[in-house]
Amino acid sequence: MKKLLAGVTTSLLISTLAMTASAADYVIDTKGAHASINFKIQHLGYSWLTGRFDKFSGKFNYDENNIAASKIEVSIDVASINSNHAERDKHLRSDDFLSVDEFATAKFVSKKVIDKGDGKLLIQGDLTLHNVTKSIEIDAVKIGEGKDPWGGYRVGFAGKTRLGLKDFGIKTNLGPASTHVDLELHIEGVKV
Repeated sequence: MKKLLAGVTTSLLISTLAMTASAADYVIDTKGAHASINFKIQHLGYSWLTGRFDKFSGKFNYDENNIAASKIEVSIDVASINSNHAERDKHLRSDDFLSVDEFATAKFVSKKVIDKGDGKLLIQGDLTLHNVTKSIEIDAVKIGEGKDPWGGYRVGFAGKTRLGLKDFGIKTNLGPASTHVDLELHIEGVKV
């Protein structure tokens, strides 16, 4: 009886450790520039203005066997906005738009990650931007995962979402074609 009980206990312990081992913490690889937060917004309805945020950091927990338990947290240095035009960037940093002197950081914290199958995810969470916190959804897809050439382990995702400027207290009127900004996210995490 003792041998049977010891065998069952050992099996339970091994299976618990195996389940725990598959969940992993990752740091977004901004040092190697293997991640980006890009945006685009229509300019007067005639073309697209594109840009990115050059400085951000984040971390996430991911377990492909329990995607619902995943968690994501990202902080963005809003003053690092870069639309490839210095004067425009200065205007975007001003009180007309991002008010970076007052609201230097934007932050996203996930609340729920839904597995939609075939590597597709729906990430729900709170985005704080311009001192306003709103729930948003990010449509995401897993790009891949595996060992890297330096002995580490990586996993990558791409995602997109659309934000209404007025929803985040940005009142400057850019015309009817420019009420929303589209965000495109490319995130590669290094296992810690």
